[in-house]
Amino acid sequence: MPGWLFGLLAAAFVLYTDDYVIAGILPELAGELGVTEGQAGQLVTAFSATVAVAAPLAAVALARVPRRRLLAVALLTFIAANAAAAMTPSFAVLVVLRVLAALSAAACTPVLFAFAARHAPEEKVGSYLAVVSLGVTGAIAAGVPAGTWIGGTFGWRGTFAAMAIAGALVVVLLLTTLPRPEGAEEAPALGEQLRALRRLPIVLGLLANCVLMTGSMMMLTYLAPYLAETTTAGVDERAVAFGLAGIAGMAGIWLGGVATDRWGADRALLFGVTMIVAAMVALWALWASRPASLPIVLAVAAVWGGMAFWNSPAIQARLHRLAGPVSGQALALNTSGTYLGVSLGAAGGGVILTGAGPGVLPLSAAAFAIAALVLLALAGRATRVVVPG
Repeated sequence: MPGWLFGLLAAAFVLYTDDYVIAGILPELAGELGVTEGQAGQLVTAFSATVAVAAPLAAVALARVPRRRLLAVALLTFIAANAAAAMTPSFAVLVVLRVLAALSAAACTPVLFAFAARHAPEEKVGSYLAVVSLGVTGAIAAGVPAGTWIGGTFGWRGTFAAMAIAGALVVVLLLTTLPRPEGAEEAPALGEQLRALRRLPIVLGLLANCVLMTGSMMMLTYLAPYLAETTTAGVDERAVAFGLAGIAGMAGIWLGGVATDRWGADRALLFGVTMIVAAMVALWALWASRPASLPIVLAVAAVWGGMAFWNSPAIQARLHRLAGPVSGQALALNTSGTYLGVSLGAAGGGVILTGAGPGVLPLSAAAFAIAALVLLALAGRATRVVVPG
């Protein structure tokens, strides 16, 4: 695989780590800036909401900017925002800087996946997308713990400084590996872009991703209280559960890319989502028979974690194929749907946990996964419909 592909992986790793890493340094950051941890946590909300809103707008507005130049300018802005965050004494200024970093991520993230898909050999689109997606799971499994350790050792400002340095290394890597463009990017006119993105198969596919992500995050966000009530798991065992889910996710995202190339996106999605439903039903059954065996619960959770990430390359490869010349814009909307699903899953799961307890969470997540399957089936049917001329 070409060197530039691993440059895209590194960029995804840094951008997603920057989003998640705040969680590990909240107490120190809040204490020094004189705000509550709840207020400091809104830095995550500000970042995620900005990416969700700005990603599709940036994809359309910047469609004709050469990808190499766009990535370089956005990452330089990202570096400046994190370097300034490492020095600011004001929480209000830090919020503004997080929004600026998020705008950079919104401009970059869809480009990473679209560039990989567009420049991949036809038979390896899924694998190339999986490589870039490994940056996302790597951020959860390695980036956030590393950023938290840096914050604990050198202070929370050290974490932001480290993100700026990592961004600089990524810029160097991309500029030395990405092919130089021959001119401006080709892109349809704005009206044509919007008409293409309104096509029913694309809309249904985007909605399916959002629904699937909502169900997955509903369970992942509240996995700890589920484990506490279903098993005798303590803090250490819960940490093992999250670690296993992260490792399984890294394996699942790669295997999902390979399966997409070999089976096709639709068949890979059918398998992945069906396995999620089966895992959720199993987690509900284990809760119903509590106290359940911790090793069995961990094994099922690992399968679910792997399958949750398995679907990502297939969803993106499918959108890339359907959207054609506006695949970058479609993938930007997919990024927005992912962030929206994360927010809805956390919010909805909290309501369910408070009102009905953790045992209802697996069944709720299974219902969302089934709804995603229905939407994908409708999208596939819409794709096959031939409109008379």
